[in-house]
Formats: sequence, structure tokens, C-alpha cells
Amino acid sequence: MMHSEMSRRRLLGLGVGLGAAATLTLAGCGGGDDKESTASGNGGKEYTGPKVDLNLWNGFTGGDGDIFKNLVEQFNTEHANIAVSVATYRWEDYYAKLPGAVSSGNGPDIAVMHMDQLATFAARGVITELDDVAKALELTDSDFAPTVWQGGLYRDKRYGIPLDMHPLGFYYNKAVMQSAGLDPNKPPLTKDEYTAALTELKKSGVQGFWVSPFQFTGGMTFYSLLHQWGGTLFDAEVAKATFNSDPAVEACTWLVDMIKQGHSPANVGQDADYLALKSGKNAFNWNGIWQINDLKKSADVQWGVAPLPQIGSRPAAWANSHNFTIVKQRSANANEVAGSKVFINWLSQHSLDWAAGGQVPARKAVREDAGFKALTEVGALAPELDYAAFPPAAPGIGEALLTFYQSFNEATLGKKSPKQALDDGAAKATKQLEDNRKKYGN
Repeated sequence: MMHSEMSRRRLLGLGVGLGAAATLTLAGCGGGDDKESTASGNGGKEYTGPKVDLNLWNGFTGGDGDIFKNLVEQFNTEHANIAVSVATYRWEDYYAKLPGAVSSGNGPDIAVMHMDQLATFAARGVITELDDVAKALELTDSDFAPTVWQGGLYRDKRYGIPLDMHPLGFYYNKAVMQSAGLDPNKPPLTKDEYTAALTELKKSGVQGFWVSPFQFTGGMTFYSLLHQWGGTLFDAEVAKATFNSDPAVEACTWLVDMIKQGHSPANVGQDADYLALKSGKNAFNWNGIWQINDLKKSADVQWGVAPLPQIGSRPAAWANSHNFTIVKQRSANANEVAGSKVFINWLSQHSLDWAAGGQVPARKAVREDAGFKALTEVGALAPELDYAAFPPAAPGIGEALLTFYQSFNEATLGKKSPKQALDDGAAKATKQLEDNRKKYGN
């Protein structure tokens, strides 16, 4: 598989690693003169004004981008008075480019954003409130998964309308399991089952679970396990890093022990854990939902996907979400704002087609649709919505999250003990959170 395509899929789940770059760029962006009324139009129910041309930015650079563009074309066909044009950038370029474009008056009307970026861009006045959209359309957390719906809030104001949820999933190679005497149709679901399966795989000469030291995917695995053990990355006020708590150390130690016990090689390269699953060198891989379509193209791989096994005391899975936002303009046009809200509502309602790109729809009615249930592999991860561990809504959070992942990297590579690595990282992240409160006025 080409490295560029692997990078694209990794960035699909991003947001967190891009926080630092976005924060630095945003520092000089005040969002221009805000003449806009967030109550313009009727909150997205309809638009009956003169024709408007809208620009939309996103980071869907792979096959999901084609699906997205097809949906936009369908919208344009159905709405003679609204024309949406799409500009697509790599996610890291997109987040770095957006603040300057808005500041210079060249920003888009609509922007797709990861959930963990909303607070940063809202704090800098780049995106506008969407409470009127939720109110006019009578949208509540009952229409979405509550975890996803709450993720669109910053300071009790709504800035994002969720489109989807993309979680970490549990992939397993059926052929490798069968060769080790395991039932290929019964993936391990608990800690005891997982340990027993790894023991049998080791007996057959297979290191069954490769632990990557990188954010993708070892860091996201640790993120999930930390929450499964009952820990949190930060306190309730996001003022102090808590990822060095006893549950966090226990979760990190469990992963490091996978290497010490011979279930994983040391120094696993970036994406090597996933490539090993495809080539039959390991049996289990915790990876993003975005890998489903790649595996479906791999006819020679016998594979399955399921929610993450519950290793700790409760279920939990790393997840992020794409949200629609409306960008503030130097000279706001109420018609363009109203048209943007109609588009956001329409695409949210038509997110079944988007699910085919490898995403769990945020909207409950779409998830309950027979068409979504027919998407067997994507649907297998939909239950994780109930216990998804999303990043907190705090400006500049990406810097502290990056420190969290770096701490895990040091522990996995044996540079420090899990406790020392997490203690050092938490101290650094707490200082970053303090700096962010000063920077963003929190």
C-alpha cells in the first residue's frame, strides 16, 4: 500500500495532532468584523431568497471525498437557488490555511471540522454559533448519540452540527486465528479471552497483537484503554492533565507488557501493525473505522471487525467526529448564511450515503435505517457510539493531546517506565493547558 494513502486515512481521524499548528496560526486571527446575525433565515428549514453561491472546505482527499462531492452535486440539483462549490485540502494544510483565509476575507462559507478543533476555532472567532439551527430544526441529543451532540458545544453554545462518528475498531485476521486453533468467527471480547487467544497464537509462533508506539494506532489504543480502566486524560475543567493516574499507568503497563511477554515485537514501525494484519503476521489490530474500505478491497485477506474488546472495567473506544460549521465573514450576507444552514441540514439528513465511505452516521434516524444496517462492517462499530471517548472541548487541546501521545511513545519504546513517562508528560501537559487558558482568555 502506498504511504500517501496510509497517511490520508490516518489524517481522517485527526484533529488532535493538528492542534498545535492551528493554534499558532489562529493567534493573529480575530475573525474580522462580525456583522452577522446568527438567527438569519429560519435555521435551515428552507431557503427562498435569491440564488447564492457558497464555498465549502473539507479534508476528504480519498475515496470518501468522491462520495462527499456526489452528495454536494445531488444537493445542488435539488436546490436551484443554492450552489455549493467544494475545495478539498489535506487536513493538516486545511487547518493551517483556514484562519488566514478568514482573516483576509477569503474564507469559505461552510467548513467541515473535527470535533476536537471546534473549541479552538470558536474561541478565535473563526466560526459562528449554530444554536438557532438546532432550535429551528428541533434537534436534540435524542436525534443523535448524546456523546456526539455534546461534542459540538463550546461554552454552552453550539458551533458544530455533527455528521458522523469515526471510532477505533477491533480487526482480526480469521485465517491466522484458525491456524492457531481459535474460532475465526468468535473474536475475543474480554481481557481473559484476549489473553487466552494471544497465548494460543504465541504457541503457534505468531506475535498476535503488535503495539505501535505511534499515535496511529498504539496511542489511540492506549487512549481507549485508559478510559476502559476508568481514567481520564484531564480533569473536568480541562485545567490539569490526569493521564498519570493509577488507572492510566495500569493501562499503559498492560500494553508495554504485550511487548515484554512476546506478543508484540519492539519498535513497531508506523503502520506496520496494520500491514502485519493484512499479511498474516499478526491476528489482532486496533485501528480506525476508515480501514474497513481498504480491507474490503483486499480480496486475499480473511478478516472481521468488531467493537473493541473490554480489557478494563468498562467499555470505551477512542473516537472523533466530523462536524459542519459556518465560517464568519468580514461582510456577512444573511442569504448566504441561511443557504449554508439549509445545506448542513440536508446533508445531515442524507448521511446514509456518507456512511458508505466508512463512517457511522451521527443522526439516529439514519443509523436505524435499513440501508445502514445493510452496511454490515461499518454497522458493527455503531454500538461504540454509546461509550465513545471523544476529546474534550477546550481551545488548543491538540498540544496537550500530542504530549499525551509522546508520553506513550516513550513508555512503549522503553525510554522510560510507564509511570515516569506519564508523570513527565502530565506535568508538561498541565503547563500547556495553563498557557492555553491565558492565550484564549479562559
